[in-house]
Amino acid sequence: MARHDSILDTIGHTPTVRLGRLAPPGVHLHVKLEAFNPMGSVKDRMALAVIEQAERSGALRPGQTVIEATSGNTGIGLAMVCARKGYPLVVTMAENFSLERRRLLRFLGARVVLTPAAEKGSGMLAKAVELAETHGYFLCRQFENEANAEAHSRTTAREILDDFTDVPLHAWVTGFGTGGTLKGVSRTLKAADPGIRVVVAEPANAPLLGSGEAQPPGASHPRFRPHPMQGWSPDFLSPLTQQAIAAGLVDEVLPVAGEAALRLARELARREGIFAGISGGATLAAALEVARRAPRGSHILCMLPDTGERYQSTPLFADIEDEMNETELALSCSTPGYRFDRPVQAPAPAAARADEPLRDSSAEAFVDACLTGSPVVMFGLAWCEFGWSACKLLARLGIDYRSVELDGQACQVDDLGVRLRPVLARRTGATTLPQVFIGGESLGGCGELFAAWRDGSLARRLAACGVVFDAGAEIDPEALLPAWLHARAV
Repeated sequence: MARHDSILDTIGHTPTVRLGRLAPPGVHLHVKLEAFNPMGSVKDRMALAVIEQAERSGALRPGQTVIEATSGNTGIGLAMVCARKGYPLVVTMAENFSLERRRLLRFLGARVVLTPAAEKGSGMLAKAVELAETHGYFLCRQFENEANAEAHSRTTAREILDDFTDVPLHAWVTGFGTGGTLKGVSRTLKAADPGIRVVVAEPANAPLLGSGEAQPPGASHPRFRPHPMQGWSPDFLSPLTQQAIAAGLVDEVLPVAGEAALRLARELARREGIFAGISGGATLAAALEVARRAPRGSHILCMLPDTGERYQSTPLFADIEDEMNETELALSCSTPGYRFDRPVQAPAPAAARADEPLRDSSAEAFVDACLTGSPVVMFGLAWCEFGWSACKLLARLGIDYRSVELDGQACQVDDLGVRLRPVLARRTGATTLPQVFIGGESLGGCGELFAAWRDGSLARRLAACGVVFDAGAEIDPEALLPAWLHARAV
């Protein structure tokens, strides 16, 4: 391990790992784990290279906005690079890509402009071009930018060759999207050893390469069909991909069914402990086909381009339950304590000592000051998910409210947070948090807040207190709860 001056210094040098349970007997099947890049995908390499090349050439000016069309991983890598270097970033993305990718991009400070799914990858690319020309943004052009391929020749391919100095590499298996990994790695591997087979996988229902049909200029490829492998095979053959094919760098193209991609991604996690996305499962499906045909003792390397975490809203997680299944519930019931099938008994309040006052006057005064100082007050805990949900509703309604966190720093002085609990319990009749007050009167907790919004009583109480809010907002409060809480009573 080493100290680094920047997160960008940690890009690359990802591990190669041999599969111990999924590989056919007698064949050494390895995977290159690009999820070990700081933003979790192979695209971190290209993102840094494209930005630094643009800086060197003067194409990117200090403070200029960067824009790119991306299925997510390139954008996430660019968001990291732009955050560190101080460039605003705009990403265009088709609306059918996973929600996790949008959220990650926005968390990193990027703006995400969605395009209609029906317009496919070419639509989001056209939108990026349109925005760049209109607003003077720097367009990365990942599908044709030679800096994309050069990054993989300089880093990814050299790492692979270094990992196989002691044994011959029989085949390298990859998918393709921009074509940067394909072109950059394959030309360096072939230059080092022409005997290394380069095998490219693509969706079985979208055989852009396998069909042999040429890419029409400025249009979708006629053989493209929607497929589940996000980041793989857009609706066109990129210039970088076409250059790799024209240079004779590809030895074989293998089709992969979407069902196989999903199955192999799950098996990779459950049998090898490796968490990869759908495109990784698809590449592994092709690599297993190559391994089954390879001579005994062969070494085959499969690219795993990203992590599975950004696929949670996709079919990859369709069968993963949020709640305990029957087996898990039976296991919970096999011991007597901490069970959801039994009501939780609230601890009885401790009896006051004879020499203690029945009321904490300073805590009572604090609550009174809060309630008189603001018409909407919520007493809660900083890390309570019900409190987060209540805050989301109040924020969506545009309500200016006071939040008092009993476990926050301000309430640690003189144990104020602890002393406030019995005060609130006496006023509300409840020992749970959060507790919401409107106009000095208790409304209740998160559940009562949601119910009051649904039945209109919250709006009436807010209006009676002169609180400004968005009375026309259409909000489903249940959607504001964390996913694992949806099935539980609030």
